[in-house]
Amino acid sequence: MTHRHRPGLMYRMPYGFGPTAGPRQGPDGERFDWTASPRRQAAAVSFLTEAAALDALLPPGFSLAGDPVVTVEIQRFTELEWLAGRGYNTLGVRFPATFQGDVDRATGSFLSVLWENLADPILSGRDELGFAKLYAELPEPRIFRGSEHYEAGWLGHRFLDLEVFDLEDVATAAQPVAGLAGPSDGTLHYKYIPRTGDWGQAEVAQACLTPAAGSAARIERVRHGSGRVAFLPATWEQMPTQFHIVNALAALPQLSAPQAVLMDSRGAKDLTDQRVLR
Repeated sequence: MTHRHRPGLMYRMPYGFGPTAGPRQGPDGERFDWTASPRRQAAAVSFLTEAAALDALLPPGFSLAGDPVVTVEIQRFTELEWLAGRGYNTLGVRFPATFQGDVDRATGSFLSVLWENLADPILSGRDELGFAKLYAELPEPRIFRGSEHYEAGWLGHRFLDLEVFDLEDVATAAQPVAGLAGPSDGTLHYKYIPRTGDWGQAEVAQACLTPAAGSAARIERVRHGSGRVAFLPATWEQMPTQFHIVNALAALPQLSAPQAVLMDSRGAKDLTDQRVLR
């Protein structure tokens, strides 16, 4: 007898072992309380670049919105309920964009790539949500005399340096999307899954939106300052499956002095409000 599917519960591979616990489903199918979890520490550096360089990174149906400002952000998540108190780190690159479909239109922050240092959130985020997630080594920062220095690597090869300094506390208001003058509908993504056996074709190719509303996040501290960020060009031998991504980001001109934002917060949402844009 084959595995008996349990309707209403979420599955991922390997299938036959039953429903999979994750961010949106606990071990007994229940949802977690995200009111005070996780604890999030984020360091973001933004800079102005050339619009044409960002246009080349956009999927079908997307266009730039506002100013061509790139934000490189490292986040450290701890005390996660769905990981039984564990955590992980992320590195994301985003910029303001608009998606115009046959039915939907949305403007917000397009998350072009998101590296994480743990497989579990990578798998759940790619399969269920459509986040463009990859693996990277994201060690804890070196903090010294008011500055914070972050790095990212892949199997020992360092491909990012990010530093924030001259930090000053500001009012704990929600931070706008860098480069976007008006309100944001949320975070935009492009979910792409290749078709098995029909190489070069897509099984799924669709825009997705993480709505801005609905989060239980409580901002506890915000600091502004100066920053420095550099993607370090890589060869195929150094990063066989990611060198083209790193090199495209390293080639983005920095036309303004990078500005930094550090934010400490608690709480989030489980992203069950994620939806496909038509």
